[in-house]
Amino acid sequence: MLSATARPGYDAAMSDSKGVALVTGGSRGIGRGIALALARSGLDVAINYAGNRAAAEECQALCKDAGPGRFEIVQGDVGVAADRARLVEFLRATYGRVDCLVNNAGVAPSVRADLLEAGEDSFDRLIAINLKGPYFLTQAIARWMIELRASLGGDYAPRIVTISSISAYTASVNRGDYCLSKAGLGMLTKLFAVRLAEHGVGVFEIRPGVIQTDMTAGVQGKYDKLIDEGLTPIRRWGFPDDVGRAVAAVATGSFPFSTGEVINVDGGFHLKWL
Repeated sequence: MLSATARPGYDAAMSDSKGVALVTGGSRGIGRGIALALARSGLDVAINYAGNRAAAEECQALCKDAGPGRFEIVQGDVGVAADRARLVEFLRATYGRVDCLVNNAGVAPSVRADLLEAGEDSFDRLIAINLKGPYFLTQAIARWMIELRASLGGDYAPRIVTISSISAYTASVNRGDYCLSKAGLGMLTKLFAVRLAEHGVGVFEIRPGVIQTDMTAGVQGKYDKLIDEGLTPIRRWGFPDDVGRAVAAVATGSFPFSTGEVINVDGGFHLKWL
């Protein structure tokens, strides 16, 4: 439990919180599933959104129904340096600490284009949001976590969770930029896991498979057929809550002797079988 004195601006009623989490891209889809799972687990959640405030407010209301914590929304584009800095300052001013960063914000390619035809504009936008943003936000949050560890001691055990994708290792030649960004997140996890282990910060990658969200709505028919034909051993779509449950397990300390771990939430897609 967190002490009220460790978190400026909180009253004693907030002292039963199990931690403070920032979920980037938390207003819809997988991000909303993560925010709700963390709320049910007793964490306070800062719900970041880039443009859709109404969706963020809806997520906030759902979190209030799901858990006892404090749920705030904060606008910011993780692909913009000034916005990343503002997210960190928001956490400092509002909660006074951070226990879990969830790098979830991400976008699909502006246009799906063959690898031999794809242009640079879509690449630059996607890499800025999907890879550069998480890299430098993790850097900033990690520095603060080290400060907090020094002041709060060994009971403070923060976690960083990055949501990647089966596209980290599955080649889709009409969205190469997306695949590269997700593969890069895998190395981001390894790098920060090694660097932060001495400071007691656990770093994890969660790889969702085919998840039913707005992003996959346009290809639902295609994947309905593939799943029915055996694309995955578990023959159903994944849901945002499936990913949320995995994040909550990490955030609440279920893996104290693990770091740099990849958790597949993909219905078994990663398996090879005969």
